[in-house]
Amino acid sequence: MSETHLPPRLPRRALRALSEFFRLEAAGGIVLICAAVLALIAANSPLRDAYEAFRAIPVQLRIGPLDIDKPLLLWINDGLMAVFFLLVALEIKREALSGQLAERSQLVLPMVCASAGVVVPALLFFALNRGDATAMRGWAVPTATDIAFALGVLALLGSRVPVAMKLLLSTIAVVDDLIAILIIAFFYSHGLSATALIWAAVALAAMWLLNRRGVTALAPYLALGAVLWVCVLKSGVHATLAGVATGLLIPHVDKRNAIDDETEHSPLETLEHALHPWVAYAILPLFAFVNAGLALGGIQLQDMLDPLPMGVMLGLVVGKPIGIVGAALLMRALGWARFPSGMDLRAMFGLGLMCGIGFTMSLFIASLAYQDPLRYDEAVLGILGASLLSALIGYFWLRAVLPARGGQGSHE
Repeated sequence: MSETHLPPRLPRRALRALSEFFRLEAAGGIVLICAAVLALIAANSPLRDAYEAFRAIPVQLRIGPLDIDKPLLLWINDGLMAVFFLLVALEIKREALSGQLAERSQLVLPMVCASAGVVVPALLFFALNRGDATAMRGWAVPTATDIAFALGVLALLGSRVPVAMKLLLSTIAVVDDLIAILIIAFFYSHGLSATALIWAAVALAAMWLLNRRGVTALAPYLALGAVLWVCVLKSGVHATLAGVATGLLIPHVDKRNAIDDETEHSPLETLEHALHPWVAYAILPLFAFVNAGLALGGIQLQDMLDPLPMGVMLGLVVGKPIGIVGAALLMRALGWARFPSGMDLRAMFGLGLMCGIGFTMSLFIASLAYQDPLRYDEAVLGILGASLLSALIGYFWLRAVLPARGGQGSHE
C-alpha cells in the first residue's frame, strides 16, 4: 500500500506506521484464522488427547524466592498475552501522540462509534442473561473487535476496500482495546494483595522517572516491566495489565525539544516494530490455538439458542453494527462528524459487521469471566459462531456494495 493513497492530514511518520500496521495485521489475521481452524480440528479428531496434553504441559519459572508453576495454557494467557497488551498500549500511545487520535477531528467519530459498539452489545447480552448471575460475569465478552481478524477478511476484498475504511476500522478497534483494558482492570481483578501492589507501584514509579529524565534505552524499561509483571501477577490484578502500563511509559518522540518529529528516534516505535511480527505471527495464533479448541461433539443447533451463547452472538453480530452505524448516523445528523471519504451508509454498515468479529479479545475476556469449563465453552461457542457469521456476512455485503477498483489501492 503506497503512502500516496493515504489521507494527507496525517504526518508522514504516522502514514508509514499505518502502512506497516495494515500489512502485518491483515497477514496476521489470516494466520489467526488458520490457527483457530487447526484448534477446532485438533479438538474434534483423534488428536484431542494430544491437544489437551499440550495445553496442560507444566511450565515452572523460578525468580529468586518466587516459584511460578502454571500449565502452558495459563503461561500463554497470562504471560505471552502481556506482550500482546504491551503492543496494544504502544499502538494506543503512538496514535494518541502522533497518529489518528492526536486531533479532535480525527477522534470524535471513532471514539463515539467504539463506545456505542461496546454499550449496545453489553445491553443485548444483559437482556438475555439478566436472571443468571454467573452468566452475567461475561457481559463484556461481546464488546470487543478483533482488528487482525477483521483486517484479514478485508484483505480478501483487495482494492475494493477504501483506505478510509481501514483507518476507521483500526481506530475503532484501538479505542475498543482501550475500553477492554479498563474493563479488565475494573471488573476482572480479585483477591488484591497490598504488598504486591506496593511493589508494582515502585516499579511503575521507576519507569516514570526514567521517562521524565529522558532515558531512551529500552533495556531498563523492559527489565522493570518484567518486575512489574511478576508483581501484578501476584497482586490479584490481571498480569496482562503490566504490559499495558509498561507500554504507556515507553517514551515516544518529545514534542518539547527542537528535533523534527519526523526524524527523531522513537523508542516506542522501535519496540513496536520489533514486537509486531512476533505478536501477529506467533503470540496471537498460539493464543487462538490453545483457546479456540471447542469440542463440537454433542453440541446441537438448539445449544446456540441458550442465553449465554445467544447473548454473545447477538451482541457481536447485531449489537456491534447497530451501535457503530447508529452512532455514526447520529453524529452526522448533528453535524459533529461526517462519514470518511469514499464511504456511504452501505459501506459503514459493512464496517459495523466487520467489527462484530470479536475473536481474540472476546476469548480472552471469556477466559477471565468463566472458571467453569461448561460456561467457558458456551461463551466460545457464541464467539466462534458470531465471528464466523460477522466475517461471512460482512465479506459478502462489502463485496456487493463496494465497487471494484483498478490499480494498487483505493483512491480517496
